[in-house]
Amino acid sequence: MAQAWLPGTSRLPSLEDSGAMLGGAPRTVWFIWPADPQAVSAKSVAQRLIQLDRPSHLVWNPVTGEIVQLLPPTRAASGLVGDRGRNGRVCVQIRVIGSTHEPFTDTKLDGLDDILEWLDSWEVPRRWPCGPPLPYPHSLMADRSCRLWALGGHFGHSQVPGTREGDPGSIDISRILGTAPAKLEAPPAPDDLRLLEQVI
Repeated sequence: MAQAWLPGTSRLPSLEDSGAMLGGAPRTVWFIWPADPQAVSAKSVAQRLIQLDRPSHLVWNPVTGEIVQLLPPTRAASGLVGDRGRNGRVCVQIRVIGSTHEPFTDTKLDGLDDILEWLDSWEVPRRWPCGPPLPYPHSLMADRSCRLWALGGHFGHSQVPGTREGDPGSIDISRILGTAPAKLEAPPAPDDLRLLEQVI
């Protein structure tokens, strides 16, 4: 059962949000908060986002594993233009402390498993419809397909229709989504079995 608050994380509830969700395919959007994860805490970034009236759902330091939650997924966060943040049953916005020039997926990704299990419980599919985000600054000119957005799943901020931002830059989406399960071959049809017996 989905829980409004990610178990085991710090909470810094924001009094501001961008309203109720509008319904549709659930999704997650990955942002970068440009700072050194060795020197900046998730709590300090969360406090700053609240000051700016731009709360995300989660702030995550992938090096230390610190996660701070500001909003439940049933309320829209404020990192996307217009009503984009209200699209979907949930549209979980995650601010990752790092750099658009250095993929955060090259770090420890401490705490990622907890985040993904929580997103699974909200039925966010483990797929990346637009493919890997482009490296920065090429990501500033990324295709932002409304058709792919409508499918739900995981997106970089640079891939969201209407945005002009370039984060998170180049990241290894397989480290976030996990490797694809092995494909199991279907057993041979009866005719194929008879042919195989004749060959043997």
